[in-house]
Amino acid sequence: MSSALYWYDGKLCSETTLSLPLIDPGWLYGATVFTTLRIYEQTLDHPWTAWPAHIERLARSLQAFTWQMPDWQKIQQGATQLAQQYPVLRVTIFPDGRGLILGRSLPENLEVLQSTGAIAWVADSLNYSRPLPGHKTGNYLGCWLAMQAAKRAGAQEAILINAQQQWLETSTGNLWAWGEGAWWTPPLEVGILPGVLRSRLLGIIIIASLQSIETRVAKVVTGNQNFV
Repeated sequence: MSSALYWYDGKLCSETTLSLPLIDPGWLYGATVFTTLRIYEQTLDHPWTAWPAHIERLARSLQAFTWQMPDWQKIQQGATQLAQQYPVLRVTIFPDGRGLILGRSLPENLEVLQSTGAIAWVADSLNYSRPLPGHKTGNYLGCWLAMQAAKRAGAQEAILINAQQQWLETSTGNLWAWGEGAWWTPPLEVGILPGVLRSRLLGIIIIASLQSIETRVAKVVTGNQNFV
């Protein structure tokens, strides 16, 4: 198949630009919801791809905002086509049900990050907070600013905090930490995104009957504790 850069409103596109109406709330206000997923073995059906969980989260946000549901079958068809080319997809839904799917490659230094980790910078200002944290909306300015500040500080990632100086999540995803013999992650009620992988990891912990860890991950990770 020809190399497509994205899928928009039912069509594969190879252009490097996208035409939107001047009054489209998607770019005027960031009025979109999206999800980003890793594609395993070039298929949406692979269990690690977790396609159903990503679509379910999108649908919950659309319902909460009383936006129009897209034609999910067409969204899946577009994602299936792009999954043949890209290991990462970003699926975006507009308020009127239009869909936009972008594909991208994995980071070139992924193996290095997996083996040695990344340097994180604590975003010490509420200016970096994410609006509507329970939903993954197109208004990601705070996260983007935090990431730019992190790069200027020589880091690869930013950790967002709340007014109590508690760690919440990173600028690109949920946050986990290891300390005192257990894994820690903030609870949803402090204002973080219900990540698909986060939910899966918590499920694994429960299935494995790791009761001590299960109770610990319900606590908020705070900046005055030591973690690696």
